Amino acid sequence: MPDSEYMNDQQLAFFRSKLQALRDSILSNAGETTEHLREDTTIVPDPADRATIEEEHALELRTRDRERKLLKKIMQSIARLDSGEYGYCDETGEPIGLGRLIARPTATLSLEAQQRREMKQKMFGD
Repeated sequence: MPDSEYMNDQQLAFFRSKLQALRDSILSNAGETTEHLREDTTIVPDPADRATIEEEHALELRTRDRERKLLKKIMQSIARLDSGEYGYCDETGEPIGLGRLIARPTATLSLEAQQRREMKQKMFGD
């Protein structure tokens, strides 16, 4: 596709709706987690059952923590949409590509820049 058609109004609207749907889904999950943790506050006499419940709560909280971090990236991506920077690599300024953005709407690096970053992390343990 020509550079002039990259991130046109239709594409921007598509990614905005995709990001907003992700945001709404995460916020909905957070509310469910709060309710679920409140419901399971009963005291269980069996130590094995209690350990299982605590492990399930810990797993759920770790999942929500990952979602909290993703929510921050989603909000940053929406801000990038508003500023006109969405869809372009932070390092090179080149287009990230529609395929990559569809697969990962919060991407801020092109595939090549991400591969270079991962290679550096592997080499230097960053």
